[in-house]
Amino acid sequence: MAMQRKTNVRLPPEVNRILYIRNLPYKITAEEMYDIFGKYGAIRQIRVGTTPETKGTAFVVYEDIFDAKNACDHLSGFNVCNRYLVVLYYQANKAFKKIDTEKKKDEIEKMKTKFGVSTDEK
Repeated sequence: MAMQRKTNVRLPPEVNRILYIRNLPYKITAEEMYDIFGKYGAIRQIRVGTTPETKGTAFVVYEDIFDAKNACDHLSGFNVCNRYLVVLYYQANKAFKKIDTEKKKDEIEKMKTKFGVSTDEK
């Protein structure tokens, strides 16, 4: 598949080889994931969420960025077991932003208690 691609094609900056999939059925297996996503190109890795917070999500890493773009374009909204898939490009800065803000809030609270600052507005 990679041989037929133009080498001078410019892709948007958010496009990468890693796809983040949401709204998966909880009982989906890795083999079923390979069947669905393998149609669009060579897959390097699939990670399916197993903890209560990550159930229904997965990461699919393709060998080629164009295969990932093709899969994202075609599988977003795809129906699997009466659930419509949400296929997004993985963006590390957005994934860790929520964790970072929670850490910052904890640090601020610790500093407030350490220095005896209260922000009660009356």
